[in-house]
Amino acid sequence: MKIRNYSLRKKVSLLLLITLFFTIVFSFLFIHFLYKDLYIGTVKQSLLYQGQRTADHYHYGDVSGNVKDKILWYNVISPYEVTVNDNLEELVNSFPYDINHQTFLTKSDRTQLAEGHYVIKEGYVNEFNRNVIGAIFPLMNEEKNMGYLFIYTPLAEMTEVFSKGIPILVLTGLIFYFILYIIIHTSLRSLFKPVAEMQMFSNKVARGDFSERLNVKTDDEMEELAITFNSMVDSLQHQEIRKRQFLSNVAHELRTPLTYIGGYARALTDKIQTNPSEIEESLHLIQNEAVRMQKLITELLELNKLEDSSFSLEKEPVVLSQLIMDSITLMNPLAQSKSIQLHHKLDEELIIDGDPNRILQVFYNVLDNAIKYSSTNSRIHIQTYESNRQAVVEIQDKGIGIPAKSLSQIGERFYRSDLSRTRDTGGYGLGLSIAKEIMNKHNGTLKLDSTEGKGTTVYLSFPLFE
Repeated sequence: MKIRNYSLRKKVSLLLLITLFFTIVFSFLFIHFLYKDLYIGTVKQSLLYQGQRTADHYHYGDVSGNVKDKILWYNVISPYEVTVNDNLEELVNSFPYDINHQTFLTKSDRTQLAEGHYVIKEGYVNEFNRNVIGAIFPLMNEEKNMGYLFIYTPLAEMTEVFSKGIPILVLTGLIFYFILYIIIHTSLRSLFKPVAEMQMFSNKVARGDFSERLNVKTDDEMEELAITFNSMVDSLQHQEIRKRQFLSNVAHELRTPLTYIGGYARALTDKIQTNPSEIEESLHLIQNEAVRMQKLITELLELNKLEDSSFSLEKEPVVLSQLIMDSITLMNPLAQSKSIQLHHKLDEELIIDGDPNRILQVFYNVLDNAIKYSSTNSRIHIQTYESNRQAVVEIQDKGIGIPAKSLSQIGERFYRSDLSRTRDTGGYGLGLSIAKEIMNKHNGTLKLDSTEGKGTTVYLSFPLFE
Protein backbone atom coordinates (compact mmCIF):
# COMPACT_ATOMS: atom_id res chain seq x y z
CA MET A 1 0.00 0.00 0.00
CA LYS A 2 1.32 3.43 -0.89
CA ILE A 3 2.16 5.79 1.94
CA ARG A 4 0.03 8.56 0.44
CA ASN A 5 -3.04 6.34 0.98
CA TYR A 6 -2.42 6.23 4.75
CA SER A 7 -4.42 8.34 7.15
CA LEU A 8 -2.74 11.36 8.69
CA ARG A 9 -2.46 9.59 12.05
CA LYS A 10 -0.71 6.62 10.41
CA LYS A 11 1.65 8.92 8.55
CA VAL A 12 2.63 10.68 11.78
CA SER A 13 3.06 7.34 13.56
CA LEU A 14 5.23 6.08 10.70
CA LEU A 15 7.28 9.26 10.89
CA LEU A 16 7.83 8.72 14.62
CA LEU A 17 8.85 5.09 14.07
CA ILE A 18 11.35 6.14 11.42
CA THR A 19 12.66 8.85 13.74
CA LEU A 20 13.01 6.31 16.55
CA PHE A 21 14.84 3.91 14.22
CA PHE A 22 17.34 6.55 13.16
CA THR A 23 17.76 7.56 16.80
CA ILE A 24 18.74 3.99 17.69
CA VAL A 25 21.09 3.78 14.70
CA PHE A 26 22.66 7.08 15.67
CA SER A 27 23.08 5.89 19.28
CA PHE A 28 24.81 2.73 18.06
CA LEU A 29 27.10 4.67 15.76
CA PHE A 30 27.89 7.11 18.54
CA ILE A 31 28.82 4.30 20.97
CA HIS A 32 30.90 2.68 18.24
CA PHE A 33 32.63 6.00 17.75
CA LEU A 34 33.38 6.22 21.47
CA TYR A 35 34.82 2.69 21.39
CA LYS A 36 36.87 3.00 18.24
CA ASP A 37 38.02 6.60 18.15
CA LEU A 38 38.27 7.34 21.84
CA TYR A 39 39.04 4.08 23.63
CA ILE A 40 41.21 2.46 20.95
CA GLY A 41 42.81 5.77 20.09
CA THR A 42 43.67 6.40 23.73
CA VAL A 43 45.13 2.89 24.13
CA LYS A 44 47.19 3.24 20.97
CA GLN A 45 48.54 6.63 22.03
CA SER A 46 49.43 5.35 25.51
CA LEU A 47 51.01 2.20 24.13
CA LEU A 48 53.24 4.13 21.73
CA TYR A 49 54.26 6.49 24.50
CA GLN A 50 55.14 3.70 26.91
CA GLY A 51 56.88 1.68 24.21
CA GLN A 52 59.01 4.61 23.09
CA ARG A 53 59.84 5.47 26.68
CA THR A 54 60.84 1.88 27.44
CA ALA A 55 62.96 1.67 24.29
CA ASP A 56 64.75 4.82 25.38
CA HIS A 57 66.21 2.90 28.35
CA TYR A 58 68.52 1.23 25.88
CA HIS A 59 71.64 3.32 25.17
CA TYR A 60 74.39 1.06 23.82
CA GLY A 61 75.78 -2.45 23.85
CA ASP A 62 74.01 -5.76 23.49
CA VAL A 63 70.42 -6.25 24.42
CA SER A 64 71.11 -8.29 27.48
CA GLY A 65 71.76 -8.15 31.14
CA ASN A 66 70.79 -4.86 32.71
CA VAL A 67 68.51 -3.72 29.88
CA LYS A 68 66.51 -6.93 29.87
CA ASP A 69 66.20 -6.87 33.64
CA LYS A 70 64.79 -3.32 33.56
CA ILE A 71 62.34 -4.20 30.81
CA LEU A 72 61.22 -7.39 32.51
CA TRP A 73 60.69 -5.41 35.72
CA TYR A 74 58.62 -2.88 33.75
CA ASN A 75 56.63 -5.78 32.34
CA VAL A 76 55.60 -6.71 35.87
CA ILE A 77 54.26 -3.28 36.80
CA SER A 78 52.91 -2.29 33.34
CA PRO A 79 49.41 -3.09 32.03
CA TYR A 80 51.06 -4.02 28.73
CA GLU A 81 52.97 -7.12 27.66
CA VAL A 82 56.62 -6.23 26.86
CA THR A 83 59.31 -8.46 25.34
CA VAL A 84 62.90 -7.76 24.22
CA ASN A 85 64.47 -9.88 21.51
CA ASP A 86 67.85 -9.93 19.83
CA ASN A 87 66.49 -10.57 16.37
CA LEU A 88 63.25 -10.84 14.44
CA GLU A 89 63.16 -14.62 14.46
CA GLU A 90 63.29 -14.63 18.23
CA LEU A 91 60.53 -11.98 18.21
CA VAL A 92 58.33 -14.14 15.99
CA ASN A 93 58.92 -17.09 18.31
CA SER A 94 57.92 -15.01 21.33
CA PHE A 95 54.63 -14.05 19.59
CA PRO A 96 53.74 -17.02 17.37
CA TYR A 97 50.27 -15.79 16.38
CA ASP A 98 48.71 -14.48 13.19
CA ILE A 99 47.03 -11.06 13.19
CA ASN A 100 43.93 -10.79 10.98
CA HIS A 101 44.90 -14.16 9.50
CA GLN A 102 48.22 -12.75 8.27
CA THR A 103 51.75 -13.55 9.40
CA PHE A 104 52.96 -11.55 12.36
CA LEU A 105 55.74 -9.81 10.44
CA THR A 106 55.30 -8.96 6.80
CA LYS A 107 57.99 -8.02 4.32
CA SER A 108 57.12 -4.33 4.58
CA ASP A 109 57.30 -4.55 8.41
CA ARG A 110 60.84 -5.97 8.20
CA THR A 111 61.90 -3.22 5.77
CA GLN A 112 60.50 -0.48 8.01
CA LEU A 113 62.23 -1.90 11.10
CA ALA A 114 65.52 -2.19 9.24
CA GLU A 115 65.30 1.52 8.49
CA GLY A 116 64.95 2.27 12.21
CA HIS A 117 61.20 3.02 12.27
CA TYR A 118 58.67 1.48 14.64
CA VAL A 119 55.81 -0.67 13.34
CA ILE A 120 52.26 -0.78 14.69
CA LYS A 121 50.46 -4.13 14.67
CA GLU A 122 46.69 -4.18 15.11
CA GLY A 123 44.09 -6.87 14.39
CA TYR A 124 42.21 -9.92 15.53
CA VAL A 125 44.08 -12.85 17.13
CA ASN A 126 42.22 -16.17 17.24
CA GLU A 127 44.16 -17.50 20.23
CA PHE A 128 43.18 -14.48 22.32
CA ASN A 129 39.66 -14.35 20.85
CA ARG A 130 39.88 -10.59 20.64
CA ASN A 131 41.66 -7.72 18.93
CA VAL A 132 45.24 -6.91 19.83
CA ILE A 133 47.16 -3.69 19.39
CA GLY A 134 50.94 -3.52 19.67
CA ALA A 135 54.09 -1.81 18.44
CA ILE A 136 57.62 -3.02 17.61
CA PHE A 137 60.50 -0.62 18.31
CA PRO A 138 64.02 -1.19 16.94
CA LEU A 139 66.80 -0.69 19.52
CA MET A 140 69.49 1.29 17.69
CA ASN A 141 73.18 1.86 18.54
CA GLU A 142 74.89 4.28 16.19
CA GLU A 143 72.52 3.38 13.36
CA LYS A 144 73.06 -0.32 14.03
CA ASN A 145 70.08 -2.49 14.94
CA MET A 146 70.88 -4.24 18.23
CA GLY A 147 67.46 -5.78 18.98
CA TYR A 148 63.70 -5.27 19.16
CA LEU A 149 61.22 -4.20 21.79
CA PHE A 150 57.64 -5.49 21.35
CA ILE A 151 54.85 -4.01 23.48
CA TYR A 152 51.24 -5.08 23.07
CA THR A 153 47.92 -5.46 24.83
CA PRO A 154 44.63 -7.24 24.07
CA LEU A 155 41.76 -4.82 23.60
CA ALA A 156 38.66 -5.04 25.74
CA GLU A 157 35.33 -5.71 23.99
CA MET A 158 32.86 -2.89 23.58
CA THR A 159 30.57 -4.39 26.21
CA GLU A 160 33.47 -4.52 28.64
CA VAL A 161 34.40 -0.88 28.00
CA PHE A 162 30.87 0.31 28.58
CA SER A 163 29.86 -2.27 31.19
CA LYS A 164 29.46 0.43 33.82
CA GLY A 165 27.79 2.88 31.48
CA ILE A 166 25.26 0.51 29.88
CA PRO A 167 22.84 0.44 32.87
CA ILE A 168 22.95 4.24 32.95
CA LEU A 169 22.35 4.37 29.19
CA VAL A 170 19.42 1.93 29.46
CA LEU A 171 17.86 3.81 32.37
CA THR A 172 18.36 7.17 30.68
CA GLY A 173 16.96 5.77 27.41
CA LEU A 174 13.84 4.44 29.11
CA ILE A 175 13.21 7.74 30.86
CA PHE A 176 13.86 9.62 27.60
CA TYR A 177 11.48 7.47 25.58
CA PHE A 178 8.81 7.61 28.30
CA ILE A 179 8.98 11.42 28.31
CA LEU A 180 9.06 11.37 24.49
CA TYR A 181 5.98 9.15 24.42
CA ILE A 182 4.04 11.51 26.72
CA ILE A 183 5.05 14.54 24.65
CA ILE A 184 4.16 12.84 21.35
CA HIS A 185 0.87 11.45 22.69
CA THR A 186 -0.15 14.86 24.04
CA SER A 187 0.95 16.60 20.85
CA LEU A 188 -0.89 14.15 18.61
CA ARG A 189 -4.07 14.49 20.65
CA SER A 190 -3.79 18.27 20.48
CA LEU A 191 -2.95 18.12 16.77
CA PHE A 192 -5.71 15.77 15.70
CA LYS A 193 -8.48 17.21 17.86
CA PRO A 194 -9.08 20.13 15.43
CA VAL A 195 -8.85 17.69 12.53
CA ALA A 196 -11.54 15.50 14.09
CA GLU A 197 -13.70 18.59 14.72
CA MET A 198 -13.25 19.64 11.08
CA GLN A 199 -14.19 16.17 9.89
CA MET A 200 -17.42 16.17 11.94
CA PHE A 201 -18.14 19.73 10.85
CA SER A 202 -17.57 18.91 7.17
CA ASN A 203 -20.03 16.01 7.45
CA LYS A 204 -22.66 18.43 8.76
CA VAL A 205 -21.93 20.88 5.95
CA ALA A 206 -22.20 18.02 3.42
CA ARG A 207 -25.70 17.33 4.79
CA GLY A 208 -26.62 20.98 4.25
CA ASP A 209 -26.31 22.13 7.88
CA PHE A 210 -24.62 25.56 7.85
CA SER A 211 -25.71 26.59 11.37
CA GLU A 212 -22.38 25.99 13.17
CA ARG A 213 -18.83 27.31 12.81
CA LEU A 214 -15.44 25.95 13.87
CA ASN A 215 -13.89 27.44 17.00
CA VAL A 216 -10.21 26.46 16.92
CA LYS A 217 -7.82 28.54 19.07
CA THR A 218 -4.37 27.04 18.58
CA ASP A 219 -2.41 30.04 17.25
CA ASP A 220 -0.99 27.95 14.41
CA GLU A 221 -1.81 26.70 10.91
CA MET A 222 -4.80 24.75 12.25
CA GLU A 223 -6.46 27.95 13.40
CA GLU A 224 -5.77 29.54 10.00
CA LEU A 225 -7.25 26.47 8.31
CA ALA A 226 -10.34 26.69 10.53
CA ILE A 227 -10.79 30.38 9.64
CA THR A 228 -10.49 29.52 5.95
CA PHE A 229 -12.93 26.64 6.44
CA ASN A 230 -15.46 28.95 8.15
CA SER A 231 -15.07 31.45 5.32
CA MET A 232 -15.73 28.69 2.80
CA VAL A 233 -18.83 27.60 4.69
CA ASP A 234 -20.04 31.22 4.81
CA SER A 235 -19.66 31.34 1.04
CA LEU A 236 -21.47 28.00 0.63
CA GLN A 237 -24.28 29.18 2.89
CA HIS A 238 -24.57 32.40 0.88
CA GLN A 239 -24.61 30.41 -2.36
CA GLU A 240 -27.24 28.07 -0.92
CA ILE A 241 -29.42 31.02 0.05
CA ARG A 242 -28.96 32.56 -3.39
CA LYS A 243 -29.75 29.22 -5.05
CA ARG A 244 -32.96 28.84 -3.09
CA GLN A 245 -33.85 32.45 -3.77
CA PHE A 246 -33.05 31.94 -7.43
CA LEU A 247 -35.25 28.86 -7.68
CA SER A 248 -38.02 30.66 -5.82
CA ASN A 249 -37.76 33.63 -8.17
CA VAL A 250 -37.74 31.43 -11.26
CA ALA A 251 -40.79 29.56 -9.98
CA HIS A 252 -42.51 32.85 -9.20
CA GLU A 253 -41.69 34.39 -12.57
CA LEU A 254 -42.86 31.33 -14.48
CA ARG A 255 -45.96 30.79 -12.37
CA THR A 256 -47.62 34.06 -13.42
CA PRO A 257 -47.34 33.67 -17.23
CA LEU A 258 -48.19 29.97 -16.97
CA THR A 259 -51.28 30.81 -14.93
CA TYR A 260 -52.33 33.38 -17.53
CA ILE A 261 -51.68 30.99 -20.41
CA GLY A 262 -53.45 28.10 -18.67
CA GLY A 263 -56.46 30.19 -17.69
CA TYR A 264 -57.03 31.81 -21.07
CA ALA A 265 -56.36 28.54 -22.90
CA ARG A 266 -58.95 26.76 -20.74
CA ALA A 267 -61.43 29.56 -21.38
CA LEU A 268 -60.90 29.19 -25.12
CA THR A 269 -61.08 25.38 -24.98
CA ASP A 270 -64.28 25.40 -22.91
CA LYS A 271 -65.69 28.07 -25.24
CA ILE A 272 -66.48 30.32 -22.33
CA GLN A 273 -65.56 33.29 -24.53
CA THR A 274 -67.60 33.52 -27.70
CA ASN A 275 -67.07 37.17 -28.60
CA PRO A 276 -64.45 37.35 -31.40
CA SER A 277 -62.85 40.44 -29.86
CA GLU A 278 -62.52 38.70 -26.47
CA ILE A 279 -61.07 35.61 -28.15
CA GLU A 280 -58.55 37.75 -30.03
CA GLU A 281 -57.60 39.58 -26.82
CA SER A 282 -57.09 36.26 -25.00
CA LEU A 283 -54.86 35.00 -27.80
CA HIS A 284 -52.81 38.20 -27.63
CA LEU A 285 -52.38 37.77 -23.86
CA ILE A 286 -51.29 34.15 -24.34
CA GLN A 287 -48.82 35.27 -26.99
CA ASN A 288 -47.43 38.07 -24.79
CA GLU A 289 -46.95 35.77 -21.82
CA ALA A 290 -45.22 33.20 -24.05
CA VAL A 291 -42.87 35.92 -25.26
CA ARG A 292 -42.17 36.93 -21.65
CA MET A 293 -41.33 33.32 -20.76
CA GLN A 294 -39.09 33.00 -23.80
CA LYS A 295 -37.27 36.20 -22.83
CA LEU A 296 -36.78 34.96 -19.26
CA ILE A 297 -35.35 31.62 -20.41
CA THR A 298 -33.11 33.34 -22.97
CA GLU A 299 -31.70 35.70 -20.33
CA LEU A 300 -31.12 32.86 -17.87
CA LEU A 301 -29.27 30.82 -20.48
CA GLU A 302 -27.23 33.87 -21.43
CA LEU A 303 -26.28 34.53 -17.81
CA ASN A 304 -25.32 30.90 -17.17
CA LYS A 305 -23.19 30.89 -20.33
CA LEU A 306 -21.38 34.04 -19.21
CA GLU A 307 -20.72 32.59 -15.74
CA ASP A 308 -19.19 29.43 -17.21
CA SER A 309 -15.39 29.46 -16.74
CA SER A 310 -14.94 28.00 -20.24
CA PHE A 311 -16.71 30.94 -21.89
CA SER A 312 -14.36 33.13 -23.91
CA LEU A 313 -14.74 36.51 -25.57
CA GLU A 314 -13.83 37.41 -29.14
CA LYS A 315 -11.71 40.43 -28.28
CA GLU A 316 -10.34 43.03 -30.63
CA PRO A 317 -9.29 46.71 -30.45
CA VAL A 318 -12.50 48.72 -30.19
CA VAL A 319 -13.10 52.47 -30.50
CA LEU A 320 -15.33 53.08 -27.51
CA SER A 321 -17.09 56.18 -28.91
CA GLN A 322 -18.22 54.26 -32.01
CA LEU A 323 -19.88 51.56 -29.91
CA ILE A 324 -21.66 54.16 -27.83
CA MET A 325 -22.94 55.95 -30.95
CA ASP A 326 -24.24 52.62 -32.30
CA SER A 327 -26.02 52.04 -28.97
CA ILE A 328 -27.55 55.54 -29.03
CA THR A 329 -28.80 54.97 -32.59
CA LEU A 330 -30.34 51.68 -31.49
CA MET A 331 -32.05 53.15 -28.40
CA ASN A 332 -33.23 56.46 -29.95
CA PRO A 333 -36.70 55.19 -30.99
CA LEU A 334 -37.42 54.04 -27.42
CA ALA A 335 -36.13 57.35 -26.01
CA GLN A 336 -38.18 59.41 -28.46
CA SER A 337 -41.33 57.54 -27.47
CA LYS A 338 -40.91 59.12 -24.00
CA SER A 339 -39.55 62.44 -25.33
CA ILE A 340 -36.17 61.72 -23.72
CA GLN A 341 -33.00 63.28 -25.18
CA LEU A 342 -29.79 61.24 -25.29
CA HIS A 343 -27.04 63.83 -24.83
CA HIS A 344 -23.44 62.65 -25.33
CA LYS A 345 -19.90 63.98 -24.87
CA LEU A 346 -17.39 61.39 -26.03
CA ASP A 347 -13.60 61.08 -26.13
CA GLU A 348 -12.96 59.61 -29.58
CA GLU A 349 -9.39 58.56 -28.74
CA LEU A 350 -10.31 55.95 -26.15
CA ILE A 351 -9.60 52.43 -27.43
CA ILE A 352 -10.26 49.26 -25.44
CA ASP A 353 -9.64 45.55 -26.01
CA GLY A 354 -13.02 43.86 -25.98
CA ASP A 355 -15.80 41.93 -27.65
CA PRO A 356 -17.90 44.54 -29.56
CA ASN A 357 -21.12 42.52 -29.48
CA ARG A 358 -20.90 41.89 -25.72
CA ILE A 359 -20.06 45.52 -24.96
CA LEU A 360 -23.04 46.64 -27.07
CA GLN A 361 -25.14 44.29 -24.94
CA VAL A 362 -23.93 46.09 -21.79
CA PHE A 363 -24.72 49.54 -23.24
CA TYR A 364 -28.14 48.30 -24.39
CA ASN A 365 -29.08 46.96 -20.93
CA VAL A 366 -27.85 50.08 -19.11
CA LEU A 367 -29.50 52.53 -21.56
CA ASP A 368 -32.71 50.46 -21.60
CA ASN A 369 -32.97 50.75 -17.81
CA ALA A 370 -32.13 54.46 -17.91
CA ILE A 371 -34.89 55.15 -20.45
CA LYS A 372 -37.48 52.93 -18.72
CA TYR A 373 -37.02 54.57 -15.32
CA SER A 374 -36.54 58.17 -16.53
CA SER A 375 -39.29 60.73 -16.46
CA THR A 376 -40.93 61.90 -19.67
CA ASN A 377 -39.30 64.99 -21.30
CA SER A 378 -36.05 64.41 -19.39
CA ARG A 379 -32.43 64.02 -20.56
CA ILE A 380 -29.86 61.23 -20.26
CA HIS A 381 -26.20 62.31 -20.28
CA ILE A 382 -23.56 59.96 -21.70
CA GLN A 383 -19.87 60.85 -21.51
CA THR A 384 -16.52 59.07 -21.71
CA TYR A 385 -13.12 59.97 -20.26
CA GLU A 386 -9.84 58.43 -19.13
CA SER A 387 -9.04 57.87 -15.43
CA ASN A 388 -6.13 55.87 -14.01
CA ARG A 389 -5.47 54.07 -17.30
CA GLN A 390 -9.16 53.15 -17.48
CA ALA A 391 -11.72 54.15 -20.08
CA VAL A 392 -14.79 55.27 -18.12
CA VAL A 393 -18.32 55.49 -19.53
CA GLU A 394 -20.67 57.56 -17.39
CA ILE A 395 -24.45 57.30 -18.01
CA GLN A 396 -26.59 59.64 -15.92
CA ASP A 397 -30.38 59.82 -15.88
CA LYS A 398 -32.90 61.97 -14.03
CA GLY A 399 -35.27 59.16 -13.24
CA ILE A 400 -36.87 57.71 -10.13
CA GLY A 401 -33.57 56.50 -8.66
CA ILE A 402 -32.87 53.52 -6.40
CA PRO A 403 -33.41 53.33 -2.61
CA ALA A 404 -30.14 53.37 -0.66
CA LYS A 405 -30.93 50.05 1.05
CA SER A 406 -31.34 48.35 -2.34
CA LEU A 407 -28.31 49.84 -4.09
CA SER A 408 -25.83 47.15 -2.97
CA GLN A 409 -28.10 44.36 -4.27
CA ILE A 410 -28.70 45.78 -7.70
CA GLY A 411 -27.19 43.41 -10.23
CA GLU A 412 -28.07 40.21 -8.37
CA ARG A 413 -30.25 37.72 -10.19
CA PHE A 414 -33.97 38.60 -10.10
CA TYR A 415 -33.41 41.41 -7.62
CA ARG A 416 -35.75 44.38 -8.12
CA SER A 417 -36.24 47.26 -5.78
CA ASP A 418 -39.87 47.72 -6.90
CA LEU A 419 -41.74 44.65 -8.15
CA SER A 420 -44.82 46.55 -9.29
CA ARG A 421 -42.72 48.97 -11.32
CA THR A 422 -40.90 46.07 -12.95
CA ARG A 423 -44.18 44.43 -13.91
CA ASP A 424 -45.07 47.58 -15.85
CA THR A 425 -41.75 47.59 -17.70
CA GLY A 426 -41.61 43.84 -18.18
CA GLY A 427 -38.12 43.21 -16.71
CA TYR A 428 -36.92 40.27 -14.64
CA GLY A 429 -33.95 41.78 -12.85
CA LEU A 430 -31.46 39.92 -15.06
CA GLY A 431 -30.27 42.73 -17.36
CA LEU A 432 -27.73 44.21 -14.97
CA SER A 433 -26.62 40.73 -13.85
CA ILE A 434 -25.72 39.98 -17.45
CA ALA A 435 -24.03 43.37 -17.83
CA LYS A 436 -21.95 42.79 -14.69
CA GLU A 437 -20.78 39.38 -15.90
CA ILE A 438 -19.77 40.83 -19.27
CA MET A 439 -17.82 43.58 -17.50
CA ASN A 440 -16.08 40.99 -15.31
CA LYS A 441 -15.06 39.05 -18.42
CA HIS A 442 -13.47 42.28 -19.72
CA ASN A 443 -11.65 42.85 -16.39
CA GLY A 444 -13.82 45.91 -15.98
CA THR A 445 -16.32 47.15 -13.39
CA LEU A 446 -19.93 48.31 -13.24
CA LYS A 447 -20.82 50.66 -10.40
CA LEU A 448 -23.96 52.61 -9.55
CA ASP A 449 -24.54 55.85 -7.72
CA SER A 450 -28.17 56.70 -7.14
CA THR A 451 -30.44 58.95 -5.10
CA GLU A 452 -34.08 57.99 -4.79
CA GLY A 453 -36.29 60.51 -6.60
CA LYS A 454 -33.37 62.27 -8.31
CA GLY A 455 -31.79 59.76 -10.66
CA THR A 456 -29.04 57.18 -11.18
CA THR A 457 -25.50 57.32 -12.56
CA VAL A 458 -23.84 54.18 -13.92
CA TYR A 459 -20.04 54.01 -14.25
CA LEU A 460 -18.55 51.46 -16.66
CA SER A 461 -14.74 51.10 -16.51
CA PHE A 462 -12.67 49.26 -19.12
CA PRO A 463 -8.88 48.74 -19.21
CA LEU A 464 -7.37 50.75 -22.04
CA PHE A 465 -5.90 48.89 -25.00
CA GLU A 466 -2.13 48.61 -24.67
